[in-house]
Amino acid sequence: MPSALPEGEPAPQDGSLPETALAELGRQSFGVYVHVPFCTVRCGYCDFNTYTVADLGTATGVRGASRTTYAGAAVEEVRLARRVLGEPPPVETVFFGGGTPTLLSPSDLGAVLAAIDAELGLAPGAEVTTEANPDSVTKAGLVALREAGFTRISVGMQSAVDHVLTVLDRTHDPARVPDVVAWARAAGFEHVSLDLIYGTPGESLADWETSLDAALACAPDHVSAYSLIVEDGTALARRVRRGELPMPDDDDLADKYAVADERLGAAGLGWYEVSNWALDDAARCRHNLLYWTGADWWGVGPGAHSHVAGVRWWNVRHPAAYAERIAAGLSPAHGRERLDAGTRRVERVLLELRLREGLRLDVLDDQDRDAVGRQVDRGLATLEGDRLVLTLRGRLLADAVVRDLLP
Repeated sequence: MPSALPEGEPAPQDGSLPETALAELGRQSFGVYVHVPFCTVRCGYCDFNTYTVADLGTATGVRGASRTTYAGAAVEEVRLARRVLGEPPPVETVFFGGGTPTLLSPSDLGAVLAAIDAELGLAPGAEVTTEANPDSVTKAGLVALREAGFTRISVGMQSAVDHVLTVLDRTHDPARVPDVVAWARAAGFEHVSLDLIYGTPGESLADWETSLDAALACAPDHVSAYSLIVEDGTALARRVRRGELPMPDDDDLADKYAVADERLGAAGLGWYEVSNWALDDAARCRHNLLYWTGADWWGVGPGAHSHVAGVRWWNVRHPAAYAERIAAGLSPAHGRERLDAGTRRVERVLLELRLREGLRLDVLDDQDRDAVGRQVDRGLATLEGDRLVLTLRGRLLADAVVRDLLP
């Protein structure tokens, strides 16, 4: 969840949505995102909306603004969602992200999930994911999460190399990752994903290969691999600006992406989104697919974003402000925007082109379609039936392909 909120029109205090949006609800898949904004340490590269105990200070005295009281506030927002949405479609996916969701107790996470089921209704076979840092879970805690209804875990491994983790300000022992994966499997989690970052200053190609080998040795059925982005306002950006660390090199990032795709593919993990690989269709992250295909979701928590039928809104960022609004019976939404047809089409191009299934050609207008042949001629994409699908080189240059398709 980005740390800065966009501009937009004021959101209604009761959280109400336009009747036109409610009329469309149910035409697309529906999910719930729960943002847990707490971390033990702020990683230098992270610009997500997260807070340590030191960041919160005296705000932890506000009910709902601390780890121990946050679940109750989140449950109240779920109840608000029910009042606003009326009779929503069954929830097909739930994703607890952060921050570090597993800093909350399994009973608190389970209470929020139970409220989602009670108020909104989980669909049969719903995917329920939590992110976790390797040092934020225990064997017993994973058993409790599975018993509470969680089906999928996404572990923030990032790297298997100590000096790379140090630059990233990650504090976990990389040797703990295989244990966490084994505990999750033993607890009965249906899917286990590992998250990796490549391109950290000082990371060699051999370091990256070490991390890939270590990840694959855990036999996950899903891997996410993201290039390091130096975000403005982060501690990492300040270190780069002072000359303490070099800016990630584009050619190095491209080489490491190609190595990842080769290694993961050889292990049976196929790409289904530019930065994501899965063992089979069942192992794909259905919640993230919901985002990438423009479906609907309600975002719970400070700074969380939501989308229903072309209406997008975002909550206040600070846990204290969030908790105060919830306690007052108000919507925590800070602002919103209504996406016109043109904007929704542009977003479809931006997101769907990143998928293995590619972009339907009928999403493009006549002017945009003139650029399709150029992508094929340049080896950036192929035509598969009525869809434009990125090649490996095209995935490396995805932003440029989009710019050419949407001049």
